[in-house]
Amino acid sequence: MAAMSETKSETKIREDICRFGRSLFERGLTPGSSGNISVKLDDGGYLVTPTNASLGFLDPAKLSRLDASGKLLSGDAPTKEVPLHSALYQTRGAARAVVHLHSTHSVALSMLPDIDPRAALPPMTAYYLMRCGATALVPYYRPGDPAVADAIKGLAGQYSSVLLANHGPVVAGDTLESAVFATEELEETAKLHLLLRGLNPRYLSPEQIADLVKTFGLKLPEHGH
Repeated sequence: MAAMSETKSETKIREDICRFGRSLFERGLTPGSSGNISVKLDDGGYLVTPTNASLGFLDPAKLSRLDASGKLLSGDAPTKEVPLHSALYQTRGAARAVVHLHSTHSVALSMLPDIDPRAALPPMTAYYLMRCGATALVPYYRPGDPAVADAIKGLAGQYSSVLLANHGPVVAGDTLESAVFATEELEETAKLHLLLRGLNPRYLSPEQIADLVKTFGLKLPEHGH
């Protein structure tokens, strides 16, 4: 009975990955075959979107099923960004899903010369802080380069939201839904930041941030904001 329940659970996770992937793709948040999604399973393994697969046209049966060591058990060959996902799972114990996109405004933000790597975005809105916390910026690495995993590990699990320079955002969440929503919030905040550059916008004050931290139990990185 337990095995049947686990099978049903994995079936739903596969369907959810495809559903959220299609939604992200159809709204232009990750073009072509860019972007990837993973979900950590109860046995320590993962479901990951395959390499060269469009998030808009995923097949639940072809998702890559990996064991806890990253070995492919079934499905198509996994995305080359598996080390990136694994690094977030290893350093953020509560993470159960990771979303990596090539969303336009987040990529644009990652290319600006004056970005603080400890807080790539200022505290613009309450929902940005509530869903993303603060966002780290890590240097450029070739896509699939294992060194990017070392850069993520170097953040010591303080950030659930990370920008890869000249590449895109990667966000972890305690559920697939929360990871997707946080990634979307990051993209919208990056868009706001670009729209307001040079206009001296009003950001949340330290007192307003402290109120959010207290009210919602937020855990912001030590140097964030």
